Amino acid sequence: MTEISAYEQEREANIARNRALLEQLELKDAVATLGLPAKPKPAPKPKAKPVPAIKRVKRELAEEAPRRQSARLRKLEDEVDLNETPAKRRRRIAEAKERRKKEEEELVLAEEQAHSAKHPRAQDLDLTVLTSAEELGDEEMSALRGSLQAITNNSIPKGIGNVDAWVYENDKRGEREAEELSKRLRKMKVVSRAKVTQDRVYSAVYHPEPTKDLIFFGDKHGQLGVWDARAPAEEVADGDDDVTPTDGESGGKYWRLQQHWPATAKSSISSIRIDPIDSHSLYTTSYDCTVRQFSFVSGISHQIYSSSNALITSLELVSSGHEMWISDVSGGVTHLDLREGPSHSRWYGLSDQKIGSVSINPTSPHLILTASNNRSLKIWDTRKLDTLITQKHRDGGATLPPSSPPSSSSKLSSGPFEFDFERIQKFMESKKGNGALRGEHCPRKICHFGILGSQRSKYLWELDAGKYDSSPVFPALTPFSRIKHNCQTGRWLTLLRAVWNPNPDVYPHFTVGNMDHSLHIYSCKGELVAKLSDPERITATQAVTCSHPSVVERCATGNGSGRCVLWAPPDSE
Repeated sequence: MTEISAYEQEREANIARNRALLEQLELKDAVATLGLPAKPKPAPKPKAKPVPAIKRVKRELAEEAPRRQSARLRKLEDEVDLNETPAKRRRRIAEAKERRKKEEEELVLAEEQAHSAKHPRAQDLDLTVLTSAEELGDEEMSALRGSLQAITNNSIPKGIGNVDAWVYENDKRGEREAEELSKRLRKMKVVSRAKVTQDRVYSAVYHPEPTKDLIFFGDKHGQLGVWDARAPAEEVADGDDDVTPTDGESGGKYWRLQQHWPATAKSSISSIRIDPIDSHSLYTTSYDCTVRQFSFVSGISHQIYSSSNALITSLELVSSGHEMWISDVSGGVTHLDLREGPSHSRWYGLSDQKIGSVSINPTSPHLILTASNNRSLKIWDTRKLDTLITQKHRDGGATLPPSSPPSSSSKLSSGPFEFDFERIQKFMESKKGNGALRGEHCPRKICHFGILGSQRSKYLWELDAGKYDSSPVFPALTPFSRIKHNCQTGRWLTLLRAVWNPNPDVYPHFTVGNMDHSLHIYSCKGELVAKLSDPERITATQAVTCSHPSVVERCATGNGSGRCVLWAPPDSE
């Protein structure tokens, strides 16, 4: 037997001593004898469930068209009776020819349908075609038509304010107006939620009907979501096909219309505008290079403009409702008179890079504002641009757009016309072009009209309305206010665009989303009048915002997954 070393003996002694000490203390038994209650675990915080999408019956897959076959394979399929008579043989050959002819016609038709499915639809589309992907039942289709007809009972023109309405010599009066506005806006809470569109929300607009909360959202794949946010909530089927009513927070009814085609990222709806004449229709622009008008009265979507080589980023309508300005990624803006049609359109190359948005001054519609990727903000006088038409024969500066048909060359006197960037620059240097560019500002980066922003800031301008016509060029275009705001949206989120409230009867303010999942509302002086958030119900950035043109305490927001939120006082009906 080997002897244990002194080190091992000392180690075993320490182990025995420690074991005896632990047994003597009896810590576990002592805690049990005292009867101390165990420390309760903190209760988990309740989390709001995501708004479930209404399950609708999906369309069955269409049967595949017959494939082409060689003559050898067709002969193998045709059973030949060796004892058939000449008459039967002639009949069999005739039937085979007729069958092959029918199969070829079906194949050609299937190829044409597959080809048309990948290109924009230029024809008129009714509600049946627009909702074909959703397979709406008779009751849902009737509810959609009823919601659209309800907003056509009254004609609601776009409100136009007075330029001096909210200009005060005393700053304290303006502060009181901002305080009263803040009290009203801070009462708004989340009152309704729904997954209105299938994909990421790109644009939104609020219908001005004061008795309804009808909001339109455009998504990444050309889908137009129609949300009646205060309509009775529909029942939702869960995973076990059990039908249960939605909770009080997830309210309203929504419908999805495929306004632009194909249903891919090439058809993203970049902007939506309500008809300023009577609010009985809306206009949408898309990356499929088209502008469409959807009538609430007839339920028909009609294409009014198309461009074959430039993606359309935004549009704005003159308050009269007969003219619109359209911006595109090639750095131009198009003036379209709806009474004349696209054959009389005029394209002006106002920038050497993409123009992300265009805006029209509501009180002086001859002034337009463009924001470009070359980090410039410019104010243009369209009356000066119109003089280019009178010079088209003299210097040959006007050319037909590439999208024009060859037959249009004989109608140069009536349009359409195209003035490229170089032609515009030469015109501005001439005597007749003096005053075409009324003002320019070139900071780091432009985010939206009248509100400029870098990744961390937004800026505001204030122009003297008395110099809209008296001065050929504004003395200075310098921002008077800087707002620190997080605009780092990244790749998978829609740009945070600041949107002015269209209500002219309330103190001017605008809404903008924030990366902290809240909705910020600022006054025209750059002061934060309200910050709306609900961490339990909202866990995504509200990138797209819009406000009710007639009711102050109404806002709607949308996020990157197509889920939308209505903000309003909880006790309002």
